[in-house]
Amino acid sequence: MSPDAPARARVLAKLAATIVLAGALVAGMLLPFVGGTGMAARNSASLLDALPDALTDETPAGNTRVLAADGSLITMFYRNNRTPVASDQIAPVMKQALVAIEDARFEEHNGLDVQGTLRALATNVAAGSVQEGGSTLTQQLVKQTLVQTADTPEERLAATEESVGRKLREARMALALEEEYSKDEILTRYLNLVYFGEGAYGVQAAAQRYFSVDAAALTLPQAAMLAGLVQSPSIDDPITNPENARERRNVVLRSMLGQGMVTEAEVAEISAQPVQVVQGASPANGCVDASIGGFFCSFVEQYLTQELGISQALLENGGLTIQTTLRPDVQAAGDQAVLDTVALGDPLVGAYTAVEPGTGHVLAMSNNRRFGCEGPECESVNFNVVPSKGAGSVFKVFTAAAAVERGFGPNHVITTSEPYVSRVYRDGSGPYDVVNVGSSYPNTLDMERALYMSSNTYFLALEDQLGSVEGPVRMAQRMGMHFDAANQYPADTIIEENRGSFTFGTDATSPLDLANSVATLAANGTRCEPTPVTAVLDRTGQPLTGEDGQPVVPGDACTPEAVPARVAATMTSMLRKDVEPGFSGATGTRAYVPGHQIAGKTGTNQNRDSVAFVGYTPQYAASVMVFSPLQNQDVGGFGGALGAGIWGDAMRPILSAQQPVPFPAPPAPPAPAPAPAPEAAPAGTGPVEVQPVPAVEQPAGAPVETPAPVPAEAPVAAQPAG
Repeated sequence: MSPDAPARARVLAKLAATIVLAGALVAGMLLPFVGGTGMAARNSASLLDALPDALTDETPAGNTRVLAADGSLITMFYRNNRTPVASDQIAPVMKQALVAIEDARFEEHNGLDVQGTLRALATNVAAGSVQEGGSTLTQQLVKQTLVQTADTPEERLAATEESVGRKLREARMALALEEEYSKDEILTRYLNLVYFGEGAYGVQAAAQRYFSVDAAALTLPQAAMLAGLVQSPSIDDPITNPENARERRNVVLRSMLGQGMVTEAEVAEISAQPVQVVQGASPANGCVDASIGGFFCSFVEQYLTQELGISQALLENGGLTIQTTLRPDVQAAGDQAVLDTVALGDPLVGAYTAVEPGTGHVLAMSNNRRFGCEGPECESVNFNVVPSKGAGSVFKVFTAAAAVERGFGPNHVITTSEPYVSRVYRDGSGPYDVVNVGSSYPNTLDMERALYMSSNTYFLALEDQLGSVEGPVRMAQRMGMHFDAANQYPADTIIEENRGSFTFGTDATSPLDLANSVATLAANGTRCEPTPVTAVLDRTGQPLTGEDGQPVVPGDACTPEAVPARVAATMTSMLRKDVEPGFSGATGTRAYVPGHQIAGKTGTNQNRDSVAFVGYTPQYAASVMVFSPLQNQDVGGFGGALGAGIWGDAMRPILSAQQPVPFPAPPAPPAPAPAPAPEAAPAGTGPVEVQPVPAVEQPAGAPVETPAPVPAEAPVAAQPAG
């Protein structure tokens, strides 16, 4: 027996099977069309009814784009790198090359080409191997669409199984497509869909990957090479197998010559040349590749999937456009300010988070880490969002706001001893007491001065006068704080256990929550939920809708008067004195930007394992936290130096480029609340009305804000000072 006999036998078997299939196709599908135009018209509708959605969509979905507020690209999300283009954005020579090598009778058939199939069979038998395929471009489009849009194993099997049934289904769909779409539409869809290797789906991605040009600019040799990749993109890859790619390109050129598309001179000149590749980089994919704001991007992805209910599959395959709130200028300024203070990859975390008052739009999330990569400078945990360490005396803002709402004004005076022992709150079974750090605190202070000096004893005494921690806790929630993370005490637990340490910010706190809470004050009491997204558009440019037919992005979610406007204005008036010049003992003056009205508050946790600062203007609210995420490490500074310093450095270039905007005028002060009747203090506690906490770090000549000892009652072993 000849050694070629087995191979010829296999080819003959394929020939026989294919002849049977061709006969079935002709009898089962072509008969209605050759039986008369009336019958064809009657049957085309039923064929179209069977088309899946993937085949009736005229444009394949491309990469999802994530855009900053100014329209610049942050990153993309995609499973298959594809950028669909219109017909007039594809070089005509690219269309010619593809037709020449894949379907020479494309313009003549109606989706099925029996003549071409039989010719291919004869060629294959004569050669003893498969030299030509019998599927038309329309049939290939059907198969590729069904394969690439399959979501389940069953759908993938149905799209790829070797069976007469699948071939029949594909053939019927090909006929239906030809009834509905023009030849150019089918060819354009095919070129936007097919895989060209090297992760490039569609001709635009391929042109960029192999030649660093757009599909409209492809030349004859480039188009011939790309057309040759369709059947075997790995084998004929010009990057890894340049000789294979050259030979395949030349096959395409000869096919074009045979169809009169090119001249013999062109073929001879190009065929002698090696393939010339100018590799383009693959486009950014995911937050690890974000051009700016990697941690903001991570927050966006979480928001899209968890808050808006967009599936990961739709995010990666849907060709969406995500319009975000990120301000590149605010982000870049925050990045620089953080890195100027806390080096990239430092064991300490420096986090700067900015929010727009009145909308909740998240403007920036800066961090001294790179998102999602490998290496000591990299991190996947978003420390701008997750609660990690306490914010110290920043929480005095909530106690002060609760007191103002109760009728205690900025001039409310309390005299305290040192240490001050609470008459209301307990440290386990014993008394709860605090001290101020340093000797710069008078025993008698009013609320305004106690707030900007950050007096511990005053604020524990103020909590005593409120009678319960419920007011400060509920005020914090109304301003935008959350207490629902695994490493936080729930708000109800803090209230039930009446934890007096609440005002000293010892519990783990989210930097985003801190920024959003003071944004409520900046917006005159209007609280808005933080949002990083303003719109999600589908691949047609229309708002993406949910099952209810409504856009998945509902718009800004704001609650006017979450805090009474008079309370917000009073708090702003007091907090300005912690930042703006002229107030002895203020702890946040390093955040000051000349000419602008800025309110703020510093915070330092026990043992200085975390420091914080919150600051705001009418247009911007931002928080800064510096802390050790894995252990209790001294950060080497206080909230007034590290925190306020970073805030000032970040906001200075932004505010300096804008005209100052004033805060609303504070309301006239109410009549002073009657002083509570003196009570007998526990032995050794000193005067009943007591005074406050340590003033945290200071500019030169001002008292240094430092942490006070933490009462054992505090859930987090830390006691802040300003």
